[in-house]
Formats: sequence, structure tokens, C-alpha cells
Amino acid sequence: GSSMGQFFKQYLEPIKLNDVHVDWKSMDLTYLKEDNYIRYFANLVSNAKPVQGADAVLKAYNIDGDVRVHYKDQPDFERIARQFGIFEEWKDGVPRAAYEGVVVFRFQTARRIFLVGPDSLRQLGIQHA
Repeated sequence: GSSMGQFFKQYLEPIKLNDVHVDWKSMDLTYLKEDNYIRYFANLVSNAKPVQGADAVLKAYNIDGDVRVHYKDQPDFERIARQFGIFEEWKDGVPRAAYEGVVVFRFQTARRIFLVGPDSLRQLGIQHA
């Protein structure tokens, strides 16, 4: 609806389209089926290294591999999102682009950052992480 609106320059214009050929027909994409995906995604989140406290950006930057940062509520999410320079908007009580309250993005390298909501681990079936 508003892709050319107020957020276009900051969040959408910098997105680079993939220029690497992918042979999708030869790939096993069964992990994307709904029953499989929640387990696949939960495993990624569970294996990410937790980062806590202030200065999440610096901590995340200095860790090899995926990182998990927990947020406690909308203001906390917005504060953390601003630190990373990602879209901080919510719609209908959840962050934009969230899956089970988790927003995933790449930060300066191939590492993934998982911003994890207060109830996300339970929703993903993760007992101890």
C-alpha cells in the first residue's frame, strides 16, 4: 500500500535484488512446508547465540554466527530495532515481518539476527534456550 511512502527511502530503496542464479527446481524445499517449517525455524532460533543487555549491535557484531536478542515489549523492540537500523513499525500487535513474534534480518555479514518476543520461544516449542 505505501511502498513509495514515508519509509521507502530508508528501508526499501537500499534492498538489493539477488543477482545470483538459483536453480530452485533442483533444491529440496520441503523444509518450507508448514509442518516442517516451525521445527526448522525453532532450531535456527534455539541455536543462535543469546545477546543481552545494552549495546546489542556491538555485541552482535563481535559474535560469529547467528545471534538472538530478546525484547520484552513494543517499546523495547523499537529501541533495539533503532540500534540496528531496521524497520520498527508494528501492525495488529506484532512487529512487521515477524513470525511467532520473531523478526529475522542479516546484519553487516551473513549472520542472522533474531529479535525474539517475550512469548516466542514458547510459541516455537523451544523449552530451554
